[in-house]
Amino acid sequence: MNSGEAEDREWAQREGTTWSSASQDARSSGAGTGARGRLGAHLGIYGWRRRALYCFMFLLLVIVIINITLTLWIFKVMQFSTDGMGNLKIVKGGIQLEGRSMVMGSLFASLIRSREGRPLTLESFHNFTVNIRNENGVVTNSLFLQKDKMECKAPSFTVSNPRGETLFSVNKDELTVGAEVLKVTGTGGAVFDGSIQTPLVRADSRNELRLESPTRYLEVLGPLGVAIESRAGDISASSLSDLKLQSVTGAIRLDASKILMPELPTASPEPFGTPRRRENLGKVSEVYQLCICGNGKLFLAPSDGQCSVELDNLVCL
Repeated sequence: MNSGEAEDREWAQREGTTWSSASQDARSSGAGTGARGRLGAHLGIYGWRRRALYCFMFLLLVIVIINITLTLWIFKVMQFSTDGMGNLKIVKGGIQLEGRSMVMGSLFASLIRSREGRPLTLESFHNFTVNIRNENGVVTNSLFLQKDKMECKAPSFTVSNPRGETLFSVNKDELTVGAEVLKVTGTGGAVFDGSIQTPLVRADSRNELRLESPTRYLEVLGPLGVAIESRAGDISASSLSDLKLQSVTGAIRLDASKILMPELPTASPEPFGTPRRRENLGKVSEVYQLCICGNGKLFLAPSDGQCSVELDNLVCL
C-alpha cells in the first residue's frame, strides 16, 4: 500500500465509507480515474474548516443585514428623497431650507434669503459676528453683536431712507445728520467737544432751550445773521464775568416796549424837594437820567442834576 492509498483510506474512514468499497471503485475506474478521485478529495473542505466557513458566511450575512437595516433607517430619519434631504431641498440656483435650522460650524454662502412673505431670523446664544474681507483676505468691515453691546467697524457708516436720501452718515472726518429734525431726549442734553454747524437749534414746546459752556466760551456764528427768538417765553443770557454784544459795521438795536437795567450804579443821592412839595406830590416814582462814562460805562444821575461825577467817585472806574 503506497502513501496515496493510505490517504484515501483515512479520508474514507472519516466519511463513513469502507476502504474496500473505495478501493474497488478506484481499481475499477483505473489509475487515471483514481488520481482524479484523490485530487477531488484534496480540493474539498471538510470537518472544522467547513464549520468555520459556515460560521463566517453566517456572520457576514448578519453584518450585511445590519448594514442594510441601518442604511434604510438613516434614509428614513434624514428623509432622503430625489429632491433633497428632509427640509433641505435642491432647487435651481442653490438649496432651499424650510423650518428651523442649526449651524454647528461655519456657513459659507453668497446669498441667504427667506421665502416670499416669510421672515428671516438669525439667532445665536452667545454672539453674532459678520465679517467682510477684501480680495487679500483682510477683514475690512465687521459687525459684532453681543448680549450687552454692539460694535461696528467700518471706514464709513451710512443710514438712508427708501428713497436713497442720507439720514445719518459718519466717517473719520465728519458726522452728517440728514433728517429733518435731530431730537435729543436725554436729561443731560447733547455734549459736543468741538464745533457744530446747523441752520436751526430749537426745543419743543414742553421744554426750554439752553446753550451752555461750563468751562470754556460759547460762540455762535452766522455768515448772514444770527436770530434768537422765543415765541412763548423768555430769553435769558447770563455770564460769570462779561457779556459782550459787538457789531463791527452795523448797530445794536434793542426794540422792546420795556428795557430794564436795574443794577446800574447811581452817581449821587437823589435830591429831595421841600416837605410841602413832596406832600403835594404824594408817592412818586424815582426818575433818573442815563449817563455814560468816557470808557463806555453807564450810570445813573438825578433827573434834576448834572450828568457828571466827581474825580474820586468809583462809578466810572
